[in-house]
Amino acid sequence: MSLNDAHAFAFSLATTLMAVIVIFRAGDGTLSVSPASEYDGDTAAIVSEIDPFAP
Repeated sequence: MSLNDAHAFAFSLATTLMAVIVIFRAGDGTLSVSPASEYDGDTAAIVSEIDPFAP
C-alpha cells in the first residue's frame, strides 16, 4: 500500500476505534497499519503514529 493510502486507512481506523494506530514498514518493504497495542515489531520500522486524542 502506498504511504498516502496507509495514512488514510490509519486515520480512518484511528477515528473508528479511537485507538493509537501505527504505520510500519514490513520486512518486504510494504507499508501496513496496526493498533499500537497490538504492534510488537521493531520500533525502527514505525513510519508514523496516528493518535485520535492528540490536539
